[in-house]
Amino acid sequence: MRYISTRGQAPVLSFEEAMLTGLARDGGLYLPETIPTLTAAEIAAMAGQSYEEVAFRVMWPFIGDTFTEAEFRGIIARAYQGFGHAARAPLVQLDQGHFLLELFHGPTLAFKDFAMQLIGQLFQAALARSGKRVTIVGATSGDTGSAAIEAFRGLDAVDVFILYPHGRVSDVQRRQMTTPSEANVHALAIDGHFDDAQARVKDMFNDFAFRDGVRLAGVNSINWARVLAQVVYYFTSAVALGAPHRKVSFTVPTGNFGDVFAGFIAKKMGLPIDRLVVATNQNDILHRCLQSAQYVPDGVIPSISPSMDIQVSSNFERALYYAYDCDGGAVAQLMDDLKGGGFSVSQGALQALRESFDSGRCDEADTQATITRLRASTGEVLCPHTAVGVKVAEEHLQPGVPMITLATAHPAKFPQAVEAATGLHPALPPRMADLFDRPERVTPVANDLAAIETLISGRITA
Repeated sequence: MRYISTRGQAPVLSFEEAMLTGLARDGGLYLPETIPTLTAAEIAAMAGQSYEEVAFRVMWPFIGDTFTEAEFRGIIARAYQGFGHAARAPLVQLDQGHFLLELFHGPTLAFKDFAMQLIGQLFQAALARSGKRVTIVGATSGDTGSAAIEAFRGLDAVDVFILYPHGRVSDVQRRQMTTPSEANVHALAIDGHFDDAQARVKDMFNDFAFRDGVRLAGVNSINWARVLAQVVYYFTSAVALGAPHRKVSFTVPTGNFGDVFAGFIAKKMGLPIDRLVVATNQNDILHRCLQSAQYVPDGVIPSISPSMDIQVSSNFERALYYAYDCDGGAVAQLMDDLKGGGFSVSQGALQALRESFDSGRCDEADTQATITRLRASTGEVLCPHTAVGVKVAEEHLQPGVPMITLATAHPAKFPQAVEAATGLHPALPPRMADLFDRPERVTPVANDLAAIETLISGRITA
């Protein structure tokens, strides 16, 4: 299995190399050269299997010779042993034909744990074998950072630095990043919004002297292994509702496009997905682009669903790569145009995107109203991101095709928004009950590449 860049100019890598590299040296994102497919019989055979067994069957064709079968099974087992639900990703019925996929039973109560716990074990195994050490740098709008710090805290061969937008994450998200005491993890509060943090991470990867000097690695969803891990729960949930014998649709609340792109990969692997619905909050650049072909950032507006407050969606580049018939040069030109203010998707590429993706938008008032309404009608308490997904999903229901909305975070991660909508203050699980009593450790940083690189260089373990 070989991995290639969306921009066509970077070296072809193995799975292990692509995983440890993160962003390609031409600025692109790695993808498998070919997408392995599963037969209907192989998908049907997943029925009744454990989450870990399905994870092995879905991901194994992408691994190449990086790990033996026994090694990879062990990695998967360790990754999910800390989840708080035996099913890992259970389904809950909301209404006739509408289901919620609960992805918040991991250590940090968000869907990012499915990928990050796995990638932590993958890194640990690969680095232990090679004797190398890496520096992980990531940007977060809230959940990725806490999941990364939880996955890598205390591991021997990594230093982790997470940039988050100061004042633009929930108190629970912040404390999950700032209260771990292990010396190898560092929370950096950047003066700016998520797109600024993400841009500085990409700048560091494109500064090859710094990148090579600190042995930089990335765990944002620019990392292919992150996307791959998220493909699994599309299979487990679809099979539970009758796939491959009937089609299933998914609605995904998303800002950075990684989670919904994992669904696109599942579909290319042979999972009978009818529609993939992109659900956006008021920062609706993905919805606007799919409607108008224009991808033009117009500023981030803070919302009660802060993990979606994004205008530069990194993983959309991967979708564009397929929409432009795997033309790396065309994608590179679009990304250059984005630096100049935005780009227009060609008619052919837009048609290709619309063949796989629908979209919708949910504003602040509708987000709150959905939380209130679902609490009253079903007893379910939704986080604001999940509420965005539910509202948009309701607008895309089709008779005879089950709709699965991804519940991306536990409501306790966003207690103020939930309490305002329901009058209920959602409690943290017992294992986190003392989160607000733990001391915080955080470093404020300017939105300045040189300052951030100097700080990181001074803190890494040689």
